[in-house]
Amino acid sequence: MIDRYRLREAIVSTLCVLATVVVLMSGTAAVATAEDASKIVGVENIAERRDIVHVYSASMDRDITVDIFRAKHPGAPTVYLLNGAAGGDGGSSWFDQTDIVGFFGDKNVNVVVPRGGAASYYTDWLHDDPVLGRNKWSTFLGIELPPLMDAELGGNGVNSIAGISMAGTSVLQLAIAHPSVYRSVAAYSGCARTSDPVGAMYVRSVVEARGGGSTMNMWGPPGSAAWVDNDPYVNAEGLRGIEIYISAGTGAPGPFDVPGGPGIGSDYSKLAQQVAVGAVIEATTDACSHQMQQRLQELDIPATYNFRPNGTHSWAYWQEDLHDSWSVIAPSLGLPTGPS
Repeated sequence: MIDRYRLREAIVSTLCVLATVVVLMSGTAAVATAEDASKIVGVENIAERRDIVHVYSASMDRDITVDIFRAKHPGAPTVYLLNGAAGGDGGSSWFDQTDIVGFFGDKNVNVVVPRGGAASYYTDWLHDDPVLGRNKWSTFLGIELPPLMDAELGGNGVNSIAGISMAGTSVLQLAIAHPSVYRSVAAYSGCARTSDPVGAMYVRSVVEARGGGSTMNMWGPPGSAAWVDNDPYVNAEGLRGIEIYISAGTGAPGPFDVPGGPGIGSDYSKLAQQVAVGAVIEATTDACSHQMQQRLQELDIPATYNFRPNGTHSWAYWQEDLHDSWSVIAPSLGLPTGPS
């Protein structure tokens, strides 16, 4: 019998040898060696079909932690789930806050959830930031990570990507930037606009007010080329041919915004924050999502929309959105919408 881990090491080593990364150093182009290339540097098994994988990113020159849930059988597609502004830290992750292990347990699909990237918009920054460091997430998620995950998980190279809040913007950007990598994209409570005044204000509130970083290091001055280049609304044509799902609530209190609700329990201060702050954020993303709907319709690009009549910016609604979007994601991956 073939040893899966030795097979993985052989495949990853081959990928590393073949990978060439060109970097400009003092005006001279240098070709990276196998030691410089992105690679898996460690795997920790924590439960049945559940591993923590440590991946060295050449573009960011650091290790990235990736939580995975393996498919039942090899040769399966992969769903990438991105966390919000906290980057999955502090218990704010898909694995911490939702039922993804149970939901995907009877489905033959790999689930990959990268950690890190807090307040980064999962994009390639123009400059290193003194607070948020080096961020080259588009390179990592679109180029470096997928072949490594396919080698580790026995994946078939067919992928989908979904994300919440900040990442609800990012996944649209990533699908446009890497159309051959992702066959479908699901944006839950994201703001598809980045370069208009409202969208730019929302971006600054995440990167600067919450993350302590500088949008000047991310995309330069507001309105400059990088802001426009990373605006899914402006570049929506790039989504043609990709299956799309977009969801948002109105911000009005919904069925999960009650005492004893998911993640609330008897903590009335948390409930108050969810109803107050979460309502304002969700109302903003709702407006952005409706604008994206109009834009896609103008371009005659089909998409599935789930505009809930209520609901705040919180995990219980995103779990429901994931379940609902599976009817869009599964066919794009060649899977049935039920057990597989």
